[in-house]
Amino acid sequence: MKFILGIDVGISTTKIVGLNEQKKILSPLRITATDPVTSLYGAFGKFLHDNEIAISDVQQVMLTGVGSAYIQENVYDCPTRRVEEFLADGLGAQYDTNLERMLVVSMGTGTSIVQCDENGIRRIGGLGLGGGMLAGLSRIMLKTDDIKQVTSLAMQGDLKNIDVQIGDISPSALPGLPQNATASLFANAKSNATREDIALGLITTTLQTIGSATILSAIGLDIKDFVLIGNLTRLPQCKDVFPGLEKLFGVKFIIPKHSEFSTAIGAALAYFK
Repeated sequence: MKFILGIDVGISTTKIVGLNEQKKILSPLRITATDPVTSLYGAFGKFLHDNEIAISDVQQVMLTGVGSAYIQENVYDCPTRRVEEFLADGLGAQYDTNLERMLVVSMGTGTSIVQCDENGIRRIGGLGLGGGMLAGLSRIMLKTDDIKQVTSLAMQGDLKNIDVQIGDISPSALPGLPQNATASLFANAKSNATREDIALGLITTTLQTIGSATILSAIGLDIKDFVLIGNLTRLPQCKDVFPGLEKLFGVKFIIPKHSEFSTAIGAALAYFK
C-alpha cells in the first residue's frame, strides 16, 4: 500500500501524519528537536519505523509550516512538494469536521485565522499572540517556560485574584454580560499574587484574546463555526474559556479530534487536490 505523508515543520517541532489511498489517517506523530531539519528527519524516520513502512511505500511527501523553508531537497529521495500553510490549515479542519463554512483558528507560536467557504480557503488575518507569548511571559513572570508546568500551576489558580469581572464593578448583571464575564484582564492582580493565579491569568488572557479576536473577525461574514487547531488546543483551560465565549456571543468553538495535527493532515490532503 502507498502512503502520502503530510509533514508540518515548525522551528523545533515537527508533526507528521500518513494518509493511505482511501484518505484514512495513520498514526499522527510529534517530534521536538533543536532545529527544523533535525526535527523533520527525526519525525520521518520514527514514523516509518513505528508503522513498519518502507521508504518505497511513500508515494509523496507534502511539506508545510515555517520550518519547511529550510528543506530544499527531496526528503530521503521521496517525491516532495510544499503546501501553503494556510491552505493546509483549511483542508485539515474541513477533513476533521465535515464543515465547509467556518473560520479556522491556528493557535501556534502566533495565531492565524483562515476563512473557509464555498469560494475556497484564504487567510483573513492573524495575531502576534499565541504559545510564543505565553511562554515568554511565563519565563518572565513565573521563571519557567515549560508549558506543562505552567498548565499544572494554572489548575490551582483563581481568576478572581487576577481579572476584574463584571460582578466586581456592578451589583447586578449588565445587558448581555453575566457577572462572571471578564471586564478587564489582569486588572485585579496584586504584587503578591500567587504563581498559580498568575499562570491561570496568563493562559486565560491568551485564549480569551484569541477567541475574542476570532469573533470580531467574523463580523459581516455570516459564519458562526470556529474551528480551533494547533498546540494550544491541548491546554485544559480551553474547556473553560471557549464555552464561556460561546454563551456570550452565540457562536460555536470546535476542537476537532486531530486538532494538533490538522495542518499536517491538510498538507497530505493537498496532494489529492
